[in-house]
Amino acid sequence: MDVGVIGTGVMGRNHVRVYSELKAADSVWVYDLNTAVARDVAEQNNVNYATSMAELLRSVDAVSLCVPTPYHCNTAKEVLAAGVNMLVEKPICLTAAEGAELLGSIPDGCVVGVGHIERFNPIIPEIKRIIKDPLYVEINRHNPASARVTGSSVVEDLMIHDVDIVFNALFGSEYTMNASGSFDVCAALFDFGQTPVYLSASRKASKKIRLIRIEEEDFTIEGDFMSQEVYVYRKPEHYHQEAERYVQENITEKVMVGKVEPLRTELLTFIECARMGTPFPVSPEQGVENVRVCEEITGTMGI
Repeated sequence: MDVGVIGTGVMGRNHVRVYSELKAADSVWVYDLNTAVARDVAEQNNVNYATSMAELLRSVDAVSLCVPTPYHCNTAKEVLAAGVNMLVEKPICLTAAEGAELLGSIPDGCVVGVGHIERFNPIIPEIKRIIKDPLYVEINRHNPASARVTGSSVVEDLMIHDVDIVFNALFGSEYTMNASGSFDVCAALFDFGQTPVYLSASRKASKKIRLIRIEEEDFTIEGDFMSQEVYVYRKPEHYHQEAERYVQENITEKVMVGKVEPLRTELLTFIECARMGTPFPVSPEQGVENVRVCEEITGTMGI
């Protein structure tokens, strides 16, 4: 399977690096409007570079689309017109309307997926295996300020990861929602039936945080997306007093998680789906719905 990467920003360079390390990729190509940068990235990773989009699309079976979000729709249409399988970095498009338009451009037999990378974080399947009847869910995704982010609010930039997890890995049912915040800080509260789900995202933090907590009747689950560690805290079985103080003996279990680089898993999955002609786990329809929910959040906030 010959693969390519369109765009040489931070994510594009990561895609090139990982593809260059995968045995499943027979050859790797890079294209960017800035040919000099594409050449440099290619040389750094010992892969090929194309001097035009047409050359790239002639040379590959599948591509990662890693250009800035405002260019996703038009660039993706060009890839689809060539019949090339495509993985679009999140979000799938700048707006849900653009996304819906793109869905209509996907030819039969073409594998298209969206790069919501946290879906491939190994803590997610472990948490899904454990949960039974969540009473409360909270996900916090906070970043220090970064000069890399321009144009999109914290909702489309960060919170969209957790929207994808909540709607496509945990719930996906009817909901109500309220949100408040600003361009760089947001809190959103969803109600899925009787289960409140609280998402917070910030680009003003002093510490990088990627945490999920789920409370059930008999236990609490805590997961860290960065360390890829999951702990289960079960209700105490023993209660007693020591020196007139109430004491409880908690039971803490550390879940065995096979730590991997989520991007590697994502790209391996994409290559396999493209090779077999099977749907990618994060469908373009899900990608569009994630953008729609984000628009609902920002609309509620008035930004």
